[in-house]
Amino acid sequence: MNHAFPCGTLPLDFVGTLRARRGEAPTEKLATTALLDDWFVEAGMLDAAPGADQVDLDIAVEVREAIYQLVAARIEERPLPAQPVALLNRHAAGLPVTLRLGDGGVTRTGSVAQGLTALAREAVEILGGADGALLRECARPECTQVYLDHSRGHRREWCAMRTCGNRVKAAAYRARASAKA
Repeated sequence: MNHAFPCGTLPLDFVGTLRARRGEAPTEKLATTALLDDWFVEAGMLDAAPGADQVDLDIAVEVREAIYQLVAARIEERPLPAQPVALLNRHAAGLPVTLRLGDGGVTRTGSVAQGLTALAREAVEILGGADGALLRECARPECTQVYLDHSRGHRREWCAMRTCGNRVKAAAYRARASAKA
């Protein structure tokens, strides 16, 4: 598996395909068309690779960055920037992924554009709805994953406890132990 899905929300997990975006050397998890294909399959959006080309990859990165800009604006309680809004709305108006019912159950097929339409539609729902107020960015400095904070007191700090939360807590423990020694 090439990709991680810590948020449980596909558009936000898609934003996370650029890891440590504020760091000196962000890690691009969509560096090739094959990795983009893998993302759609691993996310469960499509049952087979859509056959991305370089244009698809460029557009996917553009959509990802538009979603991130809009999420950042919502988190910082700024007005939504017009260009990312227009881009997201344009993609949300596209054709959806094709669902078919057969003897084996449901199959999901489509192109990269159709996958991006699904991501854009869900992002529009999040950003324009009540969930927009629940958007957060991971508090671990090396991580820039965004997520929806559905915790009871809306005080969740990390994208995932098993990764970032554990790392932060372990580092704090080591720092306290070093200070005592």
